[in-house]
Amino acid sequence: MDEPWYKDGLQFSCTGCGNCCTGPAGYVWVSEAEIAQIAELRKQSIGEIKIFHTRLVGAKLSLTEFANGDCTFFDPATRRCSIYEARPTQCRTWPFWRSNLRSQEAWDRMRQSCPGAGHGPLVPLDVVEAQASHLEL
Repeated sequence: MDEPWYKDGLQFSCTGCGNCCTGPAGYVWVSEAEIAQIAELRKQSIGEIKIFHTRLVGAKLSLTEFANGDCTFFDPATRRCSIYEARPTQCRTWPFWRSNLRSQEAWDRMRQSCPGAGHGPLVPLDVVEAQASHLEL
């Protein structure tokens, strides 16, 4: 097997900028277990979370977005995630998604909107691969 272009690891340190929670519309996939964790954190019922904060896309659930593309749980005043402790796996694994790791060019494109990518401590290959293995994005 060929070694990935990021075989020496990648630098990343979240700056808390909120850019990964905003921007063009897309999908943030959530599982039933993640919805339950969000409901517990917010002290709401699972039904409330599903009705007010998710949408059905095919057979999967995605978090809803505001008209401007911001995640339903993004607080524009603080530029922070209001459910950070219970954020979905997709959010927890950013920026180590297969789509960002596909090539050096893909990583560099992502870095244009993520100031923490390419900065901070070196994340070793095994950690990058473990994060990327959680979802196929």
